[in-house]
Amino acid sequence: MGESRGFSWLVKSCIADSCREIARSPVANHRHNNEFISSDASCLYAPIFALPDDLLFECLSRVPLSSLPSLSLVCRRFALLLENPAFHDLRRSRGRLRRTLFAICVSDLGFITSAALPVPFPAHLNPSWNPFATPISFSPDLAAGAFSQPRLAAVGRAIYIIGRGATLRYDSLTGAVTFRAPTIFPRKKFAAAVIGCRIYVSGGATRTSAVEEYNPDVDEWRVVAEAPRRRYGCVGAAAGEIFYVIGGLRVGSRMEEEEESRGARTCAGSMDAYHVRAGMWLRVRAVVPGGGCVVGACGAGAHVYVLASHAVELSFWRWDGKGRRGGDWTRLEPPPLTWQLRLGGAVHFSCTSIGDAKLAALVHASASHGGDLGRRSRGVEAALLVYDIGANEWSRGSDLPPGLRRAACACAEC
Repeated sequence: MGESRGFSWLVKSCIADSCREIARSPVANHRHNNEFISSDASCLYAPIFALPDDLLFECLSRVPLSSLPSLSLVCRRFALLLENPAFHDLRRSRGRLRRTLFAICVSDLGFITSAALPVPFPAHLNPSWNPFATPISFSPDLAAGAFSQPRLAAVGRAIYIIGRGATLRYDSLTGAVTFRAPTIFPRKKFAAAVIGCRIYVSGGATRTSAVEEYNPDVDEWRVVAEAPRRRYGCVGAAAGEIFYVIGGLRVGSRMEEEEESRGARTCAGSMDAYHVRAGMWLRVRAVVPGGGCVVGACGAGAHVYVLASHAVELSFWRWDGKGRRGGDWTRLEPPPLTWQLRLGGAVHFSCTSIGDAKLAALVHASASHGGDLGRRSRGVEAALLVYDIGANEWSRGSDLPPGLRRAACACAEC
């Protein structure tokens, strides 16, 4: 078959010019070989369209990743084949899937801005981000700011953008965006993680302690447990079959707040662990050493990696779970930040694992100056930091362009 680039040229050369023109215009479609194709007769005689689906799958699977999104625009049949889960499975069996890091943000104006970096990264770790904006149509009843601080969860090639009362599915292969079922309870600044092919969320709601599970196959959320503590501003991580809910502030009813001391309601450095398969909460008494607030976390292999803020500095830790009740913390090399943490400024993190060998963190820093009153913002900087687990060292990648500042990150297979 030759190299993928040459085969991509061959595929494109098989498509008649008249077929390309018709594919760009809205025409009536009919079914042929159980799929939609253009109604123009000239397309039926193009060699590529005469192939049955299984052979066409083989052809399309050899097209370079960078060219696949444009193929979905050629005709309806190509679009349907690319969306078919069997196409993703075929590329996996052929060893053509690769992990890709995505930075994604959603604007209130109805645009999703995304950019991707294939893994492994170049040695110099300085690739250029190429943002791509996709328009979406918000429903009138969707609250403004629903995706101001979303959580991302990658399941295969799909990245789910979970906001307050709304969920989007972003196809990392084609760039298509579709609405999906929202969480049962509206949440903000909550914990989310993927275990198996299911998404779990907890926290971020003052009126419930429910833990929800999302099944992408049926587009449905269901409550699977009640969390021992209601948390706000927490982050999530998954290691093995355990969903960790880490950090944040403890919230509850007025009666609960009156019964507890102020210190007892702070969960800044603690975590709860839910064993998904067993359907039970584990008695893990783990608090990040030295105090501080957890600002980012993710799981890789059997470990959980945690970033904690201590006023004007950061610390980085690894949690090694041992059994159901024990575990140890190991202090690791903190990330290199060129910005000085100071009062009046803010630093936000979005963390994800890249397989079991690397971690990625998008760091968004906003600096302020002036007195306590009338502080003015100096703008927002955003950069990519990559942590090599084996070498215990960080590397800095390219700064994100303005359209991706305050973006969240996720790693998908595409």
